[in-house]
Amino acid sequence: MLRKIKRSLVVALCCTAIGAGLAGCESDAMDNWDPLAGTERKADTEKKAGADLIDGTQKIKVEGKSVNVSCAGDAAEGKPVVVLLHGAGDGVDKLAALQKTLSGKNRVCSYDRLGSGASDRPDGPQTFASSGKVLTGVLDRVAGEAPVVLAGHSLGGLIAARYAPEHKDRVKGLVLMDATPSTMSADIEKAIPESAKGPAAELRAQNLAVFAGQNPEQLVVPDGKVESAGDIPVEVIKHGKPYLAALPTYGPKLEKAWSAGQQDWLALSTSSKLTTAEKSEHYIYVDQPEVAVKAIESVAALAG
Repeated sequence: MLRKIKRSLVVALCCTAIGAGLAGCESDAMDNWDPLAGTERKADTEKKAGADLIDGTQKIKVEGKSVNVSCAGDAAEGKPVVVLLHGAGDGVDKLAALQKTLSGKNRVCSYDRLGSGASDRPDGPQTFASSGKVLTGVLDRVAGEAPVVLAGHSLGGLIAARYAPEHKDRVKGLVLMDATPSTMSADIEKAIPESAKGPAAELRAQNLAVFAGQNPEQLVVPDGKVESAGDIPVEVIKHGKPYLAALPTYGPKLEKAWSAGQQDWLALSTSSKLTTAEKSEHYIYVDQPEVAVKAIESVAALAG
């Protein structure tokens, strides 16, 4: 039972691996996992005005690295391109079903961040700024001058929320699907005290290490305040099944902190709203795909 609880908490709190073994967050290989600014465009993003749109999956060069990108759906003048950002430990394959559904009405793309999926490994520690440069390069290639809606899950949601306020010229909408809260490290430290013993102590130490950069993306995830992206449409979706509370003693505090973190994301915009996917755990777009699709299509329509 404790192993099942720890696996669920890994998925929620960050869902990244430390060490050599890499696997999907929901696979049996999870047993081998440890629980838990502005950017400038580069010439090597391969984006040129009028370049052919990507159809399907292919590798592009961004910041000197090979980045795996997947796109589907037709582009339309004045309509935004929806870009999906996966959670830690996932990749474009995890988002494939959601992307296919959305592509019926929208141009939709996703990509593997450095250190994830089929993209290159990073050369060293990454920050939100360096990760943002890669995202900018991807947007240059898949969207060009078109407006963009970012839809991120978990860590992908946190990255999207950090990126949007610095890129108001191109990000015209956000959907955050159970996004990692902006103060997750502090939340863990408060919810699970340093004096904790057993599985809780292990979970605390390992998650703090993950947020310090000990993960396959080598992404350092510091806490920070929620910045404003203006009045763009923002939909925040939180899970409705309180599975984080399953951790003995400290679980309810983690659940409460996570819920408060979702509320905090509303400060991103004067046009934001929070909904709850009542039948979902962390993977909202898997448990209740219709909820994710409705939110993304709604924001895309408003952003167009």
